[in-house]
Amino acid sequence: MRAVVMHAPGGPDSLKVLNWPIPTPEKGQVLIRVRAFGLNRSEMLTRQGLTPGMSYPRILGIEAVGEVESAPGDEFTKSDVVATCMGGMGRLFDGGYAEYTCVPAAQVKRLSTRAPWEVLGALPELLQTAWGSLFTALQLQADDHLLIRGGTTSVGLAAAALAKGKCAFIAATTRNSSRASLLTSNGANDVYIDGRSLADEVRTRHPGGFSKVLDLVGPASLKDTCRCAGRYGVVCVTGIAGGKWGMENFVPFEVVPTTVRLTSYSGSADALLQTPVDEIAQRIVDGALTIPTRVFRLEEIAEAHRHMEESTACGKIVVLT
Repeated sequence: MRAVVMHAPGGPDSLKVLNWPIPTPEKGQVLIRVRAFGLNRSEMLTRQGLTPGMSYPRILGIEAVGEVESAPGDEFTKSDVVATCMGGMGRLFDGGYAEYTCVPAAQVKRLSTRAPWEVLGALPELLQTAWGSLFTALQLQADDHLLIRGGTTSVGLAAAALAKGKCAFIAATTRNSSRASLLTSNGANDVYIDGRSLADEVRTRHPGGFSKVLDLVGPASLKDTCRCAGRYGVVCVTGIAGGKWGMENFVPFEVVPTTVRLTSYSGSADALLQTPVDEIAQRIVDGALTIPTRVFRLEEIAEAHRHMEESTACGKIVVLT
């Protein structure tokens, strides 16, 4: 099979498409003929050598969609259309950047919606992250005013699309004013140009702050983000687009205002099984929901990673095998 194999951390050009043995599934595992997979920033950090405990050679990729090739435990039937993500993919064992991947059956979700691979390939990690952040961590309600910080990230765009019609008001941020129209066309009622000092502008334009805040920038601006929340507001940290995993000298009393609640969402393989992927995929097929994507071929993996690293994709990057 063709696979993107890493032998050591490096830049995008360290991702090489090689001929590699097709894995052999054991009972309790599923061999999937991968048709598409999405790119995720955690994979970029792994490629850069920032994920502890990695061993090489390794096929990256924390998600994939495709067709079942073999399931020795009979959990699935050959040619079932399935999705999988996380659970150690691309880190503890070889992941989705290949024509085949072998994963535990317990983390595979059967899909019934018939949609193009470039649509399905965008969904597993993206949807479980956006859906879980909004409806599990933030418990989004119809009267909520939602702020999405990091609105032009793939998760930010998906979250706005999913939240549309589910809450009273959506605002999203971007560092690039030319992308404001992308955000409003995708569900945002208002757009903030983010200079990493956002709270004062929020208080001017949205007095009282936001009842729910989805933070996809992360620790780099968390103190400022928490000040964007209103009284009894909830802030959910899901992303690390700001490039920092944590905060040095974290002092809760200085970072989290009184009455503001801080939570996080990291997702899991189990979360995918609980996410209504088929329902959302059908909405996309029907034209009722749009998830912006940019599509590459497997042999273009280095270019795809460059676009992810430079944040120039303006949507979820999907790779077809």
